[in-house]
Amino acid sequence: MTRHDSHATRLNREANIDRAWWKESVVYQIYPRSFNDSDGTGVGDISGITEKAGYLDELGVDVVWLCPVYGSPNADNGYDIRDYRSIMGEFGTMADWEALRDALHERDIRLIMDLVVNHTSKQHEWFQRSRRREDGYEDYYHWQDGDPDEPPNNWQSIFGGPAWSYDEERGQWYLHLFDPEQPDLNWRNPAVRDAVADVVTWWLEKGIDGFRLDAIDHLSKADGFPDGDPDEPITGLDHFSHGPRLREYLDELATAFEGYDTMTVGEMGGADIEQVDDYTDAEGLNTVFQFEHMGVTAGPDGPWDPEQAGEWALTDLKEIIDRQQDEIDWPALFFGNHDQPRLVSHFGDDEAHREESAKLVATFLLTLRGTPYIYQGEEIGMTNDEFSSLDELDDPMTVGIVEELLEAGAIDSYDDAADLVNRRSRDHARTPMHWSDEPNAGFTDGNPWFAINENYTDINVESSLTDPDSVWNHYRRLIDLRHDEDALVYGEYEDLLPDDEQLYAYTRTLGDERMLVVLNWSDDTATVDSPVVDTNHAEVVLSNYDGVSDDPSAGSLEPYEATVYRIDSA
Repeated sequence: MTRHDSHATRLNREANIDRAWWKESVVYQIYPRSFNDSDGTGVGDISGITEKAGYLDELGVDVVWLCPVYGSPNADNGYDIRDYRSIMGEFGTMADWEALRDALHERDIRLIMDLVVNHTSKQHEWFQRSRRREDGYEDYYHWQDGDPDEPPNNWQSIFGGPAWSYDEERGQWYLHLFDPEQPDLNWRNPAVRDAVADVVTWWLEKGIDGFRLDAIDHLSKADGFPDGDPDEPITGLDHFSHGPRLREYLDELATAFEGYDTMTVGEMGGADIEQVDDYTDAEGLNTVFQFEHMGVTAGPDGPWDPEQAGEWALTDLKEIIDRQQDEIDWPALFFGNHDQPRLVSHFGDDEAHREESAKLVATFLLTLRGTPYIYQGEEIGMTNDEFSSLDELDDPMTVGIVEELLEAGAIDSYDDAADLVNRRSRDHARTPMHWSDEPNAGFTDGNPWFAINENYTDINVESSLTDPDSVWNHYRRLIDLRHDEDALVYGEYEDLLPDDEQLYAYTRTLGDERMLVVLNWSDDTATVDSPVVDTNHAEVVLSNYDGVSDDPSAGSLEPYEATVYRIDSA
């Protein structure tokens, strides 16, 4: 019996459960450049991932989400694709990729690829032929006439600066919602949609198990490119996110998945909770990354507001999670990824209570309804780094935003933005993985492509594996528990203390099975003033503290205490 079919062959008495392997899976996201370097170049590679296939199996994950490994000039670390059907030389060869696929599948771990189809690299053959106006490629991208000194409208790039660049060779402006090296594809052109579908089919035929679809909410732009509202967090967002034909494009793309047993998750940074179900009832798009909960730490003008202090209220998080759990058919569960600060630095306490709070957020992640995603390093409690100058940064988004703040006079120097960068930068998630306390954290024998967090001597996989109370072992036990308890996968969610500013308590109920999760999301002790659940008996099945009482309403809870109970309501 494999880990993928264990639920389907067990506990089938709940006839109303709509089972699917991707619902019952725990996904592990890998950022290849920073995972493991097998050849001493200082850059993580595909063979390095294959070397760690046993590690992933031991952790117990079911699916690997592989960030882009396609041919790319690396203007945005692989999210600028030059060739969808090749492997970036730094990462290895197609044979190396096939070896990774086979190593994962041999261990019953599925593989999904990161598909970037809102934009390509400027070096992609499609863009090169389009700028030359070759027959059939003239409108593969969004081209606009205009004065070389005056962009077609006021839209802003998500990475900072104008969303338009002038191309001297073609004599027109082209649209790029991200870096100027990443021109947006023109999805109004059916030839573009057909070419993308061909890419999807090509990879499915190579035996992958699905896709994470990058920036999928930006495929449809408003007709005529009207000026955007400058009061939006990003000027133009109201016209280039969730455009008028997005559902049509997603439905058409979904046909490429017909006949394949796949998992698909769309990244929609601008989707509100009400919109998610509008896109996930199309066959082929199973679920969506909805980011509202990630914004609880943002300032009034968004996550890059220079005035934001990084403080947040638990009740705000509860309100959003309650709505996601109640209103989204099947949520994608995540609290970190390659575009976010480190999980424990963002939602926990990465100093005095790093291990306890890392375990608490892990408990939360893995006991909610939906498919959970673990980003590499979260399982050992990796933290944000400290960047003291602009020169230390790699992320074009962070650099672009800091430069824009400088140009606008919002800050006088990098020092004025340092606290903000050290809370928000995407580079925190891209520091290399800590495998051991050996030089370069065991990541490489060469010179690492990006500086390694100096705390690797204390936070690393090697020491975590030998410590039964480590963050890593807590993740492993949580994953095992989720695989064993259908109530934690399919059970109904009920928030028991929605107004409590310190305690988060909720139940997961499936038939006569009931699980209770109690979290003290603070660095102070907490007292349970009244029973959080009416029960005759509760049994502790997992906690991040020793000696926790079987009575969830008794006594006080330690800082960042997280306990899962099985409830006997008979």
